Amino acid sequence: MDSADVPESIPERSGVSRRWLIGAGAVGAVAAGVTAGAAIAAASETESASGESGSASAADAVAFQGRHQAGITTAAQDRVHFAAFDVVTDDRDKLIDLLKTWTAAAARMSEGKSAGVRGEMAGPLDAPPADTGEAYGLPPSQLTITIGFGPSLFVKDGVDRFGISNKRPAALIDLPHFPADKLDPGRTGGDLCVQACANDPQVAVHAVRNLARMGFGTVSVRWSQLGFGRTSSTSTEQATARNLFGFKDGTANLKSQEPKLIDEFVWVGKGDDDAAAWMVDGSYLVSRRINMHIETWDRTSLREQEAIIGRDKGEGAPLSGGTEFSAVNLGAKAPDGELEVPLHSHVRLAHPEENDGVQMLRRGYNFTDGTDGLGRLDAGLFFIAFVRDPRTQYVPMQTKLARDDALSEYLQHTGSGIFAVPPGVSGPNAWVGETLFG
Repeated sequence: MDSADVPESIPERSGVSRRWLIGAGAVGAVAAGVTAGAAIAAASETESASGESGSASAADAVAFQGRHQAGITTAAQDRVHFAAFDVVTDDRDKLIDLLKTWTAAAARMSEGKSAGVRGEMAGPLDAPPADTGEAYGLPPSQLTITIGFGPSLFVKDGVDRFGISNKRPAALIDLPHFPADKLDPGRTGGDLCVQACANDPQVAVHAVRNLARMGFGTVSVRWSQLGFGRTSSTSTEQATARNLFGFKDGTANLKSQEPKLIDEFVWVGKGDDDAAAWMVDGSYLVSRRINMHIETWDRTSLREQEAIIGRDKGEGAPLSGGTEFSAVNLGAKAPDGELEVPLHSHVRLAHPEENDGVQMLRRGYNFTDGTDGLGRLDAGLFFIAFVRDPRTQYVPMQTKLARDDALSEYLQHTGSGIFAVPPGVSGPNAWVGETLFG
């Protein structure tokens, strides 16, 4: 089943769990452990009679298998745990075994099952359990796990470690240094990435933690980011969320109910890159950790805030008039002759009319990571976008925004990543990355 075919309306869980209330800063970090081995990939999908939760609901699950990977056009969940990994081996077979292991485990966890085939609490008492157990008894919470490959997987320090340098897509560029970037190397790059989205933070953290544990000796966590309160809608059935500046974010975002636009701007098509035909039906993920100068923004007048954004703060309507979903009229002028949507406003500079008509599918999240040691919040937006070609869809727009956007005064980009997200998998023996390594 294509992830886009999953019903967008999912029955809500009765009650509010303790985990639902956990803030992003209170969730535990990724833990390393012993490898689960490639046995998971080859093992039977038959559940063990013990150790499996009986509360998992099919209506609460998003299909892992499909033409495209889940977690892209899937209705955006409320939480994310994103992790980038360095591959610490030069053994191609070990990397392939890990991808097979991850695929099998991701499929199981997406169904609300344990990461290991033995079940959370089953197995020899003198060996580590096959699952860390913190999601035991929880439903799937619409968990999606999306896996991508960074530029350094293909060539790192001039070395083609896995014999795939000739398959690196032309669109998988090294992102340029944008004006005012202040990137932390410890929050940038990575050979692999895992995006785990769910409506329960504990479910998302559990997924990344177990994949990291299975990868011990093959990969190590380079950086990770927890996010809460989605800042974009990927379905017309979702209300527009707000970012930490208090404005509705993603009103004009691409929606899964717009298949023609999704095909045009998200999925890699046949003929896009003959050398990287393995990417057909995949997409490119761009991540940016964007710190917001919250305290400065909070002392800015409402009039100036709205002029900077280009929308009113309450309704989210464009300053050119109408309601939230009214088309932005970039030519509208006030009685004094000034543009209604200011020249350097975020809405104007990010509008398709100002960017050769290109669009992108965004799946961003708010984050708070304590304070910066100077009494200011370390908080902002963890930006995630999926595009068909970052060279034409992301780079030109971000260059313009970094240079001309009035909002840039209140932002600082501190982390960055770009990853090729291969197509989805179908069949019991298929695995993510098979089109590249197979």
